[in-house]
Amino acid sequence: MPSGRVVYSGEPGAFAEDAVVAAFGDVERQGLPGFRQAFEAVAAGEAIAGVIPIENSVHGTVRENYDLLLEHDLEIRAEVVVPVRLCLAARRGERLDEVERVYSHVQALGQAEAFLRRRPWALLTTYNTAGAGKLLAEGREPSSAAVLSPRAAALFGLEVLAEDIQDVPDNRTRFLVVALPGVEPPLTGRSAGDTMRTTLVVAVRNEPGSLLRVLRVLGDHALNMSTLESRPSRERAWEYVFWIDLDADLAMPSMQAALGELGPVTTMLRVLGSYPHAPDR
Repeated sequence: MPSGRVVYSGEPGAFAEDAVVAAFGDVERQGLPGFRQAFEAVAAGEAIAGVIPIENSVHGTVRENYDLLLEHDLEIRAEVVVPVRLCLAARRGERLDEVERVYSHVQALGQAEAFLRRRPWALLTTYNTAGAGKLLAEGREPSSAAVLSPRAAALFGLEVLAEDIQDVPDNRTRFLVVALPGVEPPLTGRSAGDTMRTTLVVAVRNEPGSLLRVLRVLGDHALNMSTLESRPSRERAWEYVFWIDLDADLAMPSMQAALGELGPVTTMLRVLGSYPHAPDR
């Protein structure tokens, strides 16, 4: 039986930790240095679940995690949507007009682009937003600031220089909860009446109309596709696999019939999970 802890990528105060709390409550949790480490901890049974970002409403998909999902034998158990509020913070005593360098994750820098481009700051990437705060708190680098959440800024004792710097007020990130097959992590707030989502990954022949045949099967069974994402195949150059999110429960007769018909028109078909659709927060 896997360890009861939940893992995520980043430091305490990261948006991923907010997602862990939203999905599980105040559970035992551990931040790890990167996405791969989180996947590997779950795959090795060192954690009961992992929480990883998959899509931001402004900056798009986290493509690395699509590849890691395909690489590991894990299943999606749930999704959670977390609001993204960003601030610019620095060590106490720093002033906004003294800042020369700004650290954060590349996605957070992109989500605050309109604010950041007003000044000639050097923008430097870190592996995580909260990690940028930790970098400032532990270092002695003057004239530096970080883009992170207000909660992370407070955790690292930083002073907020500018609030709500995200480009879009309702910026949100969608996270997935992944676990080993057969393991049911103790999620909170789920009910039998939840709307379901099913995620598939398919590969098709490199010939005209091959993807169209897949889409036609889904359309014939009235299955609504909410996401279609392509990634390079790891097996052959210039060939691709496609990730498909369907607003459907795997147990639905129409879903089962569609899966049966997808087999002959694909070269690979994998169901990554059927799980409750997260309400917007």
